[in-house]
Amino acid sequence: MSHLVETMAYANETPWHGLGNQLSARSAISVWAKQAGMEWKIKESPVYFLPEDGTNHTAFDDQKVLYRSDTGAALSVVSQRFQVVQPRDVLEFYRDLTKAHGFTLETAGVLKGGRKVWALAKTNMTASIKGNDTINGYLLLATGCDGTLATTAQFTSIRVVCNNTLAVALKDRGVAVKVPHSTTFDPKAVKSQLGLSSSSWEDFVYQMKRLSERKLKNSETEAFISELFTDPREKFTNERAMKKVLELYSGHGRGAELSSAKNTAFGLLNAVTEFVDHERRARSTDYRLDSAWFGTGANLKSDALAQAIALIS
Repeated sequence: MSHLVETMAYANETPWHGLGNQLSARSAISVWAKQAGMEWKIKESPVYFLPEDGTNHTAFDDQKVLYRSDTGAALSVVSQRFQVVQPRDVLEFYRDLTKAHGFTLETAGVLKGGRKVWALAKTNMTASIKGNDTINGYLLLATGCDGTLATTAQFTSIRVVCNNTLAVALKDRGVAVKVPHSTTFDPKAVKSQLGLSSSSWEDFVYQMKRLSERKLKNSETEAFISELFTDPREKFTNERAMKKVLELYSGHGRGAELSSAKNTAFGLLNAVTEFVDHERRARSTDYRLDSAWFGTGANLKSDALAQAIALIS
């Protein structure tokens, strides 16, 4: 089976995706770079083509090839305007955060042969829903060099009992700070836009607590799931996904029997996030990770959160 993950490292507990090389807590950035496979650089080369007569290789000035410094493997062909963010830059983003704000790197790695790289750090933000349902705050930074992912920084919550992940909305800024590759990545500016205060986290926790108080009727549950998994344009309903989410919500999901989740909108939202992170069909665990953070899985969780918030609005 093919894998998207090139290399990955983690510290402390095994991450929800179950992948990677384990490091000791608070390892140096240089150790992370080595164990996460992020020591190489993205290099650039002109694009050449060979005319039919075979006379001369000719440069195509509008584009360039990005390739790995360690293996020489091609990563993508991009515009000359494309601004590269190096793998090591992703790790260095956290250096001052670990010193000044108490963040701890927990996982980092390389996807799709180097086309995507990311790091995830645990923040000092945590909360309990109805006393015994703990959620912790994390900061994710990821970037791509194949045109599929802008450099993206976002706060993410992880529910301890099930390791479900859910993006935390930034106050007045959506769920992420995104830097397109047509502009230069400025770590200080990104951190300023993120805001390292707890206001966004407190808003998120408040919403989760309200969702845990919102009891659902069977008809509301069925309507929620039906709306989420029905594509009105294609007139297609994903019956398998609906059945699985309902099963997780009805007591078979991790933490589904906790008072915060049983028969509540919070429980239904977590049934969806558990489905995306752990149960949704995927070629492998690493394909599921890529989807849950950056692809259709992330979009599905965002839609579920919007529908859940509508229930308490």
